[in-house]
Amino acid sequence: MKTLQSPALGVALLLLVMALLSGSAAWHESVTIDEVAHTGAGVSYLQKLDMRMNEEHPPLAKMVAAVPLVLRGAHADYSHISWTFSGEKMFYEYMGEWVFGHWFLMRWNDPISTLRWARAPMLLVTLLLGFVLNTCGARLGGSPWGGLLCLTVYATMPVFLAFGPLVITDIVVTLFWILAIWQLPQMWKSPSRKQVIYFGLAMAGAFLSKFSSGLLFFVFPAVEVSMRFWPLPEQPTEKKERRAWRWRAWRNIVKATLWASLFVYLVYLIFSWNEPTDSFSMIPHFPASPFLRRMLMPIWKYLRGLVGFVFGAGTRPTYILGHPYPHGVWFYFPVLTLLKSPLAFLLVLAMTIAIALVIRTRRGEQFVAIPSGMELHWRCLWVSLVIFTVACMLNRLDISIRHFSIPLALMILLLAPLPRMLEHLRAENWRPAGAAIWLTIALAGVAMFTAISAYPNYFPFINKLSMGRPGYVLVNDSNLDWNQALPEVEKFVSQHGLKQILLDEYGVSDPHAYVPQAQPWNCQKPGSSGGQWAVISANLINDGSNCKWLMDYPHEELAGSSMYVFQLPATIPAAGTPGGPPTPENYRYFGGMGINGEDFRTIIGNCIRDPQQLQLTMDRFVKMSQTKKSQ
Repeated sequence: MKTLQSPALGVALLLLVMALLSGSAAWHESVTIDEVAHTGAGVSYLQKLDMRMNEEHPPLAKMVAAVPLVLRGAHADYSHISWTFSGEKMFYEYMGEWVFGHWFLMRWNDPISTLRWARAPMLLVTLLLGFVLNTCGARLGGSPWGGLLCLTVYATMPVFLAFGPLVITDIVVTLFWILAIWQLPQMWKSPSRKQVIYFGLAMAGAFLSKFSSGLLFFVFPAVEVSMRFWPLPEQPTEKKERRAWRWRAWRNIVKATLWASLFVYLVYLIFSWNEPTDSFSMIPHFPASPFLRRMLMPIWKYLRGLVGFVFGAGTRPTYILGHPYPHGVWFYFPVLTLLKSPLAFLLVLAMTIAIALVIRTRRGEQFVAIPSGMELHWRCLWVSLVIFTVACMLNRLDISIRHFSIPLALMILLLAPLPRMLEHLRAENWRPAGAAIWLTIALAGVAMFTAISAYPNYFPFINKLSMGRPGYVLVNDSNLDWNQALPEVEKFVSQHGLKQILLDEYGVSDPHAYVPQAQPWNCQKPGSSGGQWAVISANLINDGSNCKWLMDYPHEELAGSSMYVFQLPATIPAAGTPGGPPTPENYRYFGGMGINGEDFRTIIGNCIRDPQQLQLTMDRFVKMSQTKKSQ
């Protein structure tokens, strides 16, 4: 009983520590880029049953975050131009969602309390994922200590501590991906209808969280094919029985997929009920057309969102290890994993592989690391890890470690057999076993120390493999700064008694809710700002802008190097000269997208300040597109 109680107490303590570290860090952070669009959109789904906003991402995560806001009576102005504009034509909402989201957070409600309430349920989802990893790890490792090891690594990993409480889709889809993969083996075992429905619910949760969850359809056949080449003990040996065994699994998977499709359809039907069906113009008007349009609207909405997701996930410039690239590169996520994971996790992962090899190579060794009956679970986990990792490496959109959350969670689960393997080797009198056990415990302690010492700056966390190089030289985007550090800017302003500070932020929202003294500034076009204090995002030094010239002047890191503050020289040298800003032909842009010398931040910022610019901006884009086609 003591063996069971100790891990149970450890699980509770680890989840509590994670809640304190992650929750309190998020409590003091400003709104991040994607949260601007996601928070207002989620509230509109629940209040209006209208899903026009942010349809390029499925609704589940946004609705979860919106529940406490709606219960508290959060206000949204649905007569505002950002709302009416977004319902006019396809792709209009991709502009309107940022303006609507900003006004919802910053103008119509108190920005600080509204964001905190929206993040609260996301933190609960993060803790639930930790509990699931512990439960699955305990079964996969054949010991509660296997689950505790998985939870320790998860609860101390800066990636999950940083992104877990945010109103984004990545942690929610990771939770449902793990649940779906864990239930997949049941489809080979004559499951009851209830089990098939549960599997369908897990799949539906994934499909309603992020469109990349469609990769599940590649996992299913890959697992089946793998068993043809590497049979499992539970597979029937007789050919006819084996064929029936496989067909049973496929029938159950198809049934679960149909259940998942029904659940997804119902969610889209309910929460788009009040959305105009004018966008469904392919169906002409006749007496039954309103009903037909309404019934087909969920399918239309999901497909439109999928198109928007594919459009947004297309080729886009990236930056890694000091080099810009015109599109994603295959080594982006492997490098990020090495740089942004605690060294303790990397060492435990290496130890798990090494111990497995030791057991495999010992003469006369009959021990199997995976408990009997869990072989298919193990197969499903590592096959899905390979599928998702390969997809990430082939993808041409590389911007954040958060998009690698699913593989990271799967790698954590692969650590589960380590305690059982070490206990076996100790029982077999393998001399290094005792030292390896203590080393594992020590690394768990180091992981906890790393998480506490990095608090609260989890976004820019990079381990010692950086060799002392600054983060802006190595990584980009939310791997370094996602506009979460504005309260640190205000703290600096207050400490120095400044009446104003120049600010070039890596975001699309008005910063004045956090830094009232902020004055918009462009570090590539400094103008006559000599002698003033200026703060810029670390992302704008090498990647999002070309502002490395500022590093020649006195500067100070803020928020763990997410942002930098500079004392500008009395006279700024001319563009293109030593110590001066870049010339226009050397400008770089947010997201690698420059339009007539403006980047996305500037364009959206203009629309946020003056929503009447939405239509004018869209007209300009249409005209530019037509001109480009005619050429």
